[in-house]
Amino acid sequence: MTAPPELLYLLAGDKKDFAEALASLQPVDVAAALNELEPKAAAKVLCALPFDLIVQLFDEPELDRRVELFEGLDAKSAAPVIEAMAADQQADLFRELLPSERTRLLKTLTPATRDALRGLLEYPPELAGGLMTTEFMAVPADWTVQRALERIREVARNKETVYAVYVTDPVDQRLVHVVSLRELMLADPAAAVRSVGGARVPITIPPDMNREDVARLISKYNLLAVPVVNGDRRVIGIVTVDDVIDAMIREQTKDIQQLGGVEALDVPYTQIGFFAMIRKRAGWLAALFLGEMLTATAMGYFEGEISKAVVLALFVPLIISSGGNSGSQATSLIIRAMALRELTLRDWWRVALRELPSGLALGSILGVIGFVRIVLWQQWGLYDYGAHWVLVAFTVSAALVGVVTFGSLTGSMLPFLLRRLGFDPASASAPFVATLVDVTGLVIYFSVALLILRGTLL
Repeated sequence: MTAPPELLYLLAGDKKDFAEALASLQPVDVAAALNELEPKAAAKVLCALPFDLIVQLFDEPELDRRVELFEGLDAKSAAPVIEAMAADQQADLFRELLPSERTRLLKTLTPATRDALRGLLEYPPELAGGLMTTEFMAVPADWTVQRALERIREVARNKETVYAVYVTDPVDQRLVHVVSLRELMLADPAAAVRSVGGARVPITIPPDMNREDVARLISKYNLLAVPVVNGDRRVIGIVTVDDVIDAMIREQTKDIQQLGGVEALDVPYTQIGFFAMIRKRAGWLAALFLGEMLTATAMGYFEGEISKAVVLALFVPLIISSGGNSGSQATSLIIRAMALRELTLRDWWRVALRELPSGLALGSILGVIGFVRIVLWQQWGLYDYGAHWVLVAFTVSAALVGVVTFGSLTGSMLPFLLRRLGFDPASASAPFVATLVDVTGLVIYFSVALLILRGTLL
């Protein structure tokens, strides 16, 4: 890899030019520059950075090889960096560390940080509890606006966001109200915090809410952050919009990779090793290959029909690809609709009733195109389909209707079946659906051929 120009100064030993170049960069730009360096060079640059910038870098989702770079820090620097990081980023980093390293580092942290980390690590990263940060602004309901603003000035530097202030009951610390910083700034300094803003019920989420549902809620109500409350309605953390966006990008990347028939990659494509890439792809390819072997078996079963009417073999790729394409279309549409919660498991029959006429209509369109194609080729002398070419055209046309209809139904029902069995619907990848429909498409095609061509070609 080629080092970015801004970092060549340090690698060449010119610290003055390096400091000047660094002053013009944002933390996200430095993270992108470190990503372009070899691991040893990146670790050297990282250790030479100002402490505050190192902390900001480890808070940047754009930074790749975060664990590898963190392990390059000396023992005296590692603990202070962890202490200064945002709570949710601390938890993300700790999840990636080896258990032995995690245990060693926990002993070096302050009791408050250690307790907060253990609380966050109880939740998997796909839930609100795994996304949240414990750095939020809360004040008792009986405080005045003036006192609340003074408190914000004192601690705002250590909070991830202060755009929303969570007002709690002074006795049992239950959440009773949420007020924006803008509302506080415009309110009467002598007024009680609980009286600022409208009397709206606070929007909250439980720690076990799925991150997709959290993202949907934040989008629906146009929130910058949403409080996470326990069973006693005490705020245990907040999920911010930027954390949700980062999580959803990772989730969508995984789904897209699965839809393409690839096991989800854990690191960027350019950084994954050769053998790791082979391992991620080989399993799916082998499974799809075994599935396609059933296609060869089906072809062998109809060997007699093919030998009698060789012309049928010409349209095998057309038939099976049309079924696979229609199934892949339906699968993609249903998976997306399920991800957006437009469909639930109980809607399977509605989807089936919708896809059946859709499949028939789409199959009919392709059937007409296939029929016209055979007629034109025969009439123009481009190919001779034999004396019974009209029956061959009807066979291909009718088979396309059946195969496309079956493909649409299969592709739309498979995500429901996987969800019912507890699997991710995205596992119903396009190649998998196409392979499944290939085999049944051949059976439909030759069954239709036997029905129409019996007594003539067969």
